[in-house]
Amino acid sequence: MSTASDLVCLISQSTGKTLRARKGGLEMRLGDLCLVESEYGGDLAVVADLGSEICRHPQRIGEAPRIIRLAGDEDVRKFRWLRDKERRAFAYCLQRIRAHGLSMKLTAVRYFFNDKKGVFYYTAEGRVDFRQLVRDLAKELRMRIEMRQVGVRDEAKMIGGLGVCGRGLCCATFMKSFEPVTIQKARQQQILINPTKISGLCGRLMCCLAFESEGRGRMYYEEESSHED
Repeated sequence: MSTASDLVCLISQSTGKTLRARKGGLEMRLGDLCLVESEYGGDLAVVADLGSEICRHPQRIGEAPRIIRLAGDEDVRKFRWLRDKERRAFAYCLQRIRAHGLSMKLTAVRYFFNDKKGVFYYTAEGRVDFRQLVRDLAKELRMRIEMRQVGVRDEAKMIGGLGVCGRGLCCATFMKSFEPVTIQKARQQQILINPTKISGLCGRLMCCLAFESEGRGRMYYEEESSHED
C-alpha cells in the first residue's frame, strides 16, 4: 500500500503542469526523467521535488498516477517523435477541415504513447458532421481517430497562456476541474462589473474570482483599511 513518502512531484514535459506521482520502489533524484501513467498511456516528466511537505500531501495518494519507470534515451526519442507527429497531424487536419468547409475550430492533437490512436480536440457551436474528415485522417495517419468536442474553458486549459495578472492561466497550471463562477462572486468583492476586466482568455468569468471569494481577498480590503485609520 502506498504512503505519503512514496509521492514525488513531477513536471510534465507535454503540458508543463506539476503533478504528484507514486514512485513505488524506484530510486529517484532531482532532475531524473521518468515515464508516468497518463490518460494517453504514458507521459514523460522530470522529477522536481522529492521530500517537501507540499509534495507528500496524504490526501493526494489515491489520485496520484504511478511512475512506470525511469526514462531511457529511447523513451525520450519516442516522446519527441510523437510530438512531431502531432504537429504534422494538426496541420493536415486543419487542411481537411478547410477543404470540407466544416464549422469547427481545431484545438489540439494528442497521440497515445503506443502510437495506435490519436485524439483530435475541437470547439464548435453545434453538431458537426465530420465523418468524411475522420475517414481522411484514418487513411492518412493509419491509426484509430477520435474526435472530441470541448468547451472554450477546456480549450484555454489545453492551449495555455497568460492571465491579466501576468502569470500562467490557473486552469493550465494547477486546476484539476472547473468550478462554477457567477457574477455574484464579483459583486461580493465590490469589483466593478466590466466584462473586459473580469473575463479570462476563454471569454468566461475568471476562475480566480471564485478563489478570492473563499478567503479574505479584495472584498475585505476597504473594511480593514477603515479599521486601521
